[in-house]
Amino acid sequence: MKTSDLIFDRSFVEGEWKAQGEAKFEIINPANGEIIKTVNDGGIAITDKAVDAAFLAFQSWKKTTAKYRAKILEKWHDLILDNKDALAEIMTLECGKPLKESKGEVSYGAAFVKWFAEEGKRTYGDIIPTHSEDRRLIVIKQAVGVVGAITPWNFPLAMITRKVAPALAAGCTVVIRPTEESPLTALAIAYLTKIAGFPPGVINVVIGKDAAGMGKFLCESEKVKKISFTGSTRVGQILMSQSSSTLKKLSLELGGNAPFIVFDDADIDKAIDGVIVSKFRNSGQTCVCANRILIHEKIYDQFSKKLVKVISKLKVGNGMDKDVNIGPMININAIKKIKGFLEDSISKGGKILIGGKIIGKYFFEPTVISNASLEMNFSKEEIFGPIVPLYKFSSDKQAVSMANDTNYGLASYFYSQNVSRCWRVAEELEYGMVGINEGLISTEVAPFGGIKFSGIGREGSKYGIEDYLDVKYMCFGNI
Repeated sequence: MKTSDLIFDRSFVEGEWKAQGEAKFEIINPANGEIIKTVNDGGIAITDKAVDAAFLAFQSWKKTTAKYRAKILEKWHDLILDNKDALAEIMTLECGKPLKESKGEVSYGAAFVKWFAEEGKRTYGDIIPTHSEDRRLIVIKQAVGVVGAITPWNFPLAMITRKVAPALAAGCTVVIRPTEESPLTALAIAYLTKIAGFPPGVINVVIGKDAAGMGKFLCESEKVKKISFTGSTRVGQILMSQSSSTLKKLSLELGGNAPFIVFDDADIDKAIDGVIVSKFRNSGQTCVCANRILIHEKIYDQFSKKLVKVISKLKVGNGMDKDVNIGPMININAIKKIKGFLEDSISKGGKILIGGKIIGKYFFEPTVISNASLEMNFSKEEIFGPIVPLYKFSSDKQAVSMANDTNYGLASYFYSQNVSRCWRVAEELEYGMVGINEGLISTEVAPFGGIKFSGIGREGSKYGIEDYLDVKYMCFGNI
């Protein structure tokens, strides 16, 4: 299909495009400020209708076989890949990432659909050896029910499929609330679910600017049995509190403060490649971006010079343009945030080795700050932008201590060629994911998620479907 064929302006509920009221809002291209589309603001009212539709559809969808659900998921997977170019263009238009990255996300997102189409057939139960001659003990797994999926702007396709694919494979129905910055990608893939053959109401996408109100409604609805959220820790805490009255299952993939440690025996060139791929995806606006680069003092100067040289070759610009590596920040608030980080670091002794300037309205140069210290704000907070702070350490113990000195525990990275050190450090890092001599660790076959203030639960892999299932024990007596 053409890109224009996949751009819609209202919510997708019960298999149809539905507007609610007259309120509208504009979807803006962050690269140039142009209006991509004006969409209907359905708010809480459309969310209510979507929950009812999902609840009704669940009564029949949960009874279908995993094999039947897998066939439809496979069709959806194929349709996503068949329309990769159009979906990537929509993604780049609304969230700004370079077109090459958007195409990569389409493939990445589709991979979750493929994986869980198969994994849904493997939600095995158990036969438990009995404790009594006249009893038989059986365990089965059943779909939890309606799932509320609340997704961020920075991965508008993959964050949906990573939640929705396991839900659908398990037999759940879903109500997706994408962020107001990038709802067009969500609506586009929702349309493809209709073509794939999902029954009306199994998948619903609600559009609105009232993030707090719509989220609260999903959390407090007794018809919604699970919330899956990707976003900030602050909002995750609010959703967790709001879900307490109905004791929902929760999957929360929250903020990060990823350390990237470079030991003195590391392959420096490979480590720099790892920094680039880990730090600058989507202009540094991902939860697993390297936030703090910790470098052994013996190689600090050498590493810094090489890193600056590589970063100087990165191209900043509109994601639709050829060979662009760094697209725009999502909005003016994102620019203000990283400008604040920069100013704070300079006031506390940091030195700009490259970058540091705002270009136009929403672009920020890739920036390296040397002489970073623990007193600087980005030592404790997620940068979510193209700033690279360089810290110095002198021992393994100090490096691990600095890395763990945060409330967050999502992703971490380190480079070393010493096998013993690799095992030891990987075990000591307090993070849900560890990249060892690798800066790109996300894949559908491995569990994605964190510990501490970075969230609850895992997405992807065989573990990713478990939170969409209830365990039921059945005791057969008097046999």
